Amino acid sequence: MLYIVPTPIGNLGDFTHRAQEILSTVDLILAEDTRVTQRLLVKYDIHTPLRSYHAHNEHQTTAQLLQLLQEGKTLALVSDAGTPGISDPGFMLVRACREAGEDVTVLPGPTAFVPALVGSGFPCDRFFFEGFLPHKKGRQTRWKFLASIPHTLVLYESPYRLEKCLDEIKTYLSDTRQVCVVREISKIHEEFHHGTAEDLIAFFTEHPDKIKGEIVMIISA
Repeated sequence: MLYIVPTPIGNLGDFTHRAQEILSTVDLILAEDTRVTQRLLVKYDIHTPLRSYHAHNEHQTTAQLLQLLQEGKTLALVSDAGTPGISDPGFMLVRACREAGEDVTVLPGPTAFVPALVGSGFPCDRFFFEGFLPHKKGRQTRWKFLASIPHTLVLYESPYRLEKCLDEIKTYLSDTRQVCVVREISKIHEEFHHGTAEDLIAFFTEHPDKIKGEIVMIISA
């Protein structure tokens, strides 16, 4: 069995009893960054062995991990924060398991865009999740595609590209569309900032200390 186990996106108290039980009883935990996961395991007194599984080695190690499952081992996959597979490694291993007939159980749990979307106050009955835009090649093409979608848009963005992203919203979408920039969800410095892209550029220019942490951008329809 492969378990997909979400981990807290900020507050370590957002960790379910079921997730704790599974990580305590599997044979091996696959972690995006073992140092990050080790802090969580220490807090909850979990002593299961760890192995790295991330974007740079998933192509090389997926077959080995599938072999462990076929030998009867039970594995759990976690990412640094949130649900594996959502802008994090996981898809490749789950696909390999499905193709090989191995069982996969996915636990419900934290995903950064859901609290950001709901807390934005924008319509969330229909939305499009883009995740991270391409850094360079293909970025303009994605913006043109997003401009055609008549629903709330959800993006992940790096603090280093926040201003660039806000400029692109003005260029490719509209300079009047409302945007909500959400950072540090569930952490002590969680903040929601609303306005047009121009309003938010002015705000973050005046408050550069706010351009840090994990950022989710919600763009109204």
